[in-house]
Amino acid sequence: MEIYNKATFKTSQLITKCYSTSFYSAVSMLEKDMRSAVFGVYGFVRLADEIVDTFHDYNKEKLLDKLESDLKEAIADKISTNPVLHAFQLVVNEYDISYDLINAFMLSMKADLNKKSYTNKDETEQYIYGSANVVGLMCLKIFTRGNKKLYEELKSPAMKLGSAFQKVNFLRDLKTDMHDLQRTYFCNCRLDSFEEQAKNIIVDEVKAEFKEAYKGIRSLPGRSRLAVLTAYLYYSTLLKKIESTPSSQILHIRVRVSNFRKTLLLLKAMFMYKLKMI
Repeated sequence: MEIYNKATFKTSQLITKCYSTSFYSAVSMLEKDMRSAVFGVYGFVRLADEIVDTFHDYNKEKLLDKLESDLKEAIADKISTNPVLHAFQLVVNEYDISYDLINAFMLSMKADLNKKSYTNKDETEQYIYGSANVVGLMCLKIFTRGNKKLYEELKSPAMKLGSAFQKVNFLRDLKTDMHDLQRTYFCNCRLDSFEEQAKNIIVDEVKAEFKEAYKGIRSLPGRSRLAVLTAYLYYSTLLKKIESTPSSQILHIRVRVSNFRKTLLLLKAMFMYKLKMI
């Protein structure tokens, strides 16, 4: 089983690298065992997300239901012939990840199958809890290695960081979500327009969440502090670019951080970590 276990984690690692080079770079800062575990989490959540967002020529609901059913079986049996599910169940069982977190994630994915608009902030926050906050909590389970006291202390900052990351993603992907998928996650957005005032309100919310999350990053153990700091710096920079981009343009372009800038941010994170500046 050792070879198969390694192969399944390599599969999730490849998925991570293919879909998010920024997240891949951040996770690569972790210790080897933690690195594999986080890749295992990302491989699963990315697969579910791709089903609802890009598998347009197939029965998405059927595929998502099968994924969920197969996952429950994999967790119970502690094995799966699906490499992504096998790697994820290994992480779930080793780090005692509650199925409540997974269930919340799946509920948000199911919402993407039919729900097109979010009419109030509570609906948005509920979706974000399932799609992002719980993923942050799964990673926190890995980072704290069974230290329940530390997990509880860092739970709120981890959720704030997950929420901030997701809202930045929403702003970055506004063009795709609104034009291609006909979705609006923010109650102050319409499919035909995105006003500057609405953008500024969201940006201010994210800044406040980043501020709270940063306090938690400082208390993360070992190299998890470096990995999360790397992701934090990337998303903070992306938010600044979004803030400086007119709201009318955000509907027509996908704001990006250049590869050169990403490299500089990675070096900055390593510098701050080495000098104990965080």
